Amino acid sequence: MRLPIITSAISAALLLSVGLNFSAISQTPVETAKSPANNNLNLRRSKFNRHLWNQAKISNYRYTFSNGCFCIPDARGPVVIEVRNGQTTSITSVATGKPVNPQYFEKYKTIPKLFNAIQDAINRNAFSLNLGYSPKLGYPTKIDIDYDSQIADEEIFLTIENFQEIK
Repeated sequence: MRLPIITSAISAALLLSVGLNFSAISQTPVETAKSPANNNLNLRRSKFNRHLWNQAKISNYRYTFSNGCFCIPDARGPVVIEVRNGQTTSITSVATGKPVNPQYFEKYKTIPKLFNAIQDAINRNAFSLNLGYSPKLGYPTKIDIDYDSQIADEEIFLTIENFQEIK
């Protein structure tokens, strides 16, 4: 009567060894086949909102920016970024009111650069891209990017708040 128990144990061991030898097969369909429809939708939304932003012709503005990356605290913010005539004039810490190292915010220091970050994620076929935009002016309000589902801690979570046009 021990034969069914031994057969079950052998079957389980064989299944386990096959599973260990073929771990690449265990990826879910979502991980192996990225949906081009999502990429197309994000591209259309980005183009539409960039057009809204360009139509507004705002060259003097400020906004509060935060970067929820797995990076050094100085590069996270929140910071206030001020732009005059399309060029960044200051980046200051919300906590201290003092200037911060502008190199940490080089990719995000103007609204057009934020649109470029979105376009880069689309071009690189990021695994996940979640976006939010201002309904009136089109500038990004949220940019969450996971470039690769198989890599930990490379995601970025950008927040743009308190946008103000400067007259």
